[in-house]
Amino acid sequence: MVVPVHNEEENIEPLVEEIRAALSGRAYEIIYVDDGSTDRSLEILLELAARHPELRVFSHERSCGQSTAIRTGVKAARAEWVATLDGDGQNDPADIPLLLELVEDPHRPKGLKLINGHRHQRRDTWVRRASSKVANFVRRSLLHDDTPDSGCGLKLFERQAWLDLPFFDHIHRFTPALFLANGHEVRSVKVHHRPRTRGRSKYGISNRLWVGIVDLFGVVWLLRRTTRPKLRDLSQTGRP
Repeated sequence: MVVPVHNEEENIEPLVEEIRAALSGRAYEIIYVDDGSTDRSLEILLELAARHPELRVFSHERSCGQSTAIRTGVKAARAEWVATLDGDGQNDPADIPLLLELVEDPHRPKGLKLINGHRHQRRDTWVRRASSKVANFVRRSLLHDDTPDSGCGLKLFERQAWLDLPFFDHIHRFTPALFLANGHEVRSVKVHHRPRTRGRSKYGISNRLWVGIVDLFGVVWLLRRTTRPKLRDLSQTGRP
């Protein structure tokens, strides 16, 4: 479980306890990545890690952004599959088992590498709902990724498949399209979304909608230049 945070001191302990409850009975680790917080986030994380051995804490000296924080956590993770969620408490950890059910299904598609959450009832301000609606419409029109909510922080993916993706800032908004471009299968699962009750949002029109649209055209450029070879394994042919 990878959780990136920046100045979320009020949300950390409640969310850690919710994650622990949701994953009770399973083998798991929780990796928090503090992305250069200037409040007590790191201090609280270290206090919790002293009490909960399944909690591992990493810290960036300065803020590098959500995507980089996720990458730090994914690289540190030791499991084959990694789940992510936002550190603001709006994703519900109780939904994590819904995503795990698809991975644990013996009849799941062989190529399934990503299960993406779909916040079908958003509990955000009108600014965030409007900017996300516009960005999602434009993204789906250009990328054809058939994913209703690419930006949902609740995701479950195969660790190595994620690390094989080309990395860039804001990659977390375009993960489904990149997985599809690499030949993997993607599924979306409806999940709950909760209003923010503690702390302050880090996103608005200036750093969400317009930046996202600029990034989108960069992803379009990248995908048009992506070549996926058809690979044949000749190791069993008897050839020298």
